[in-house]
Amino acid sequence: MAVPLRARGDMLDMAYREKTNWLTLIAMVIAYTVYFSIVLPRGTALSLLQTLWLFAQVTITQAVVVIIGNIVLAARTDKRARVADERDRAIARRGATSGYYTLLVGMILVGVVAPFDDLPRTTLLNYALLWIVIAEAVRLTTIVSSYRRGWHG
Repeated sequence: MAVPLRARGDMLDMAYREKTNWLTLIAMVIAYTVYFSIVLPRGTALSLLQTLWLFAQVTITQAVVVIIGNIVLAARTDKRARVADERDRAIARRGATSGYYTLLVGMILVGVVAPFDDLPRTTLLNYALLWIVIAEAVRLTTIVSSYRRGWHG
């Protein structure tokens, strides 16, 4: 009897680094969707300190989820499979480049353009945090899409 092949999108068929990047991306999207859905409707109702405290709580929660998930993934993966090879490093460089340019554009908009709109400090802070999150999402999306498409550098 023939054993059926796994589907291309099967979680078990993914490289270790692809799994960890998916984990980070999903945890990040959930965490910061929660953060921005709390902060954006309130506008400037939260003080600068309250805004930073809320962001810290969301970030720490996301980090704990990612750490636990990485421990589970590492325990279920052979040690040799966890070592980054040339392809993993090329994909990581590609993701870092796309994330860097996204962050650069976002910080130019926040630091150069937004101050001329006379926005409150909490709004500027949230714009900056949003661009940091967007840049990281672009980095992770570039990485996981590179794995899915079979990119080799």
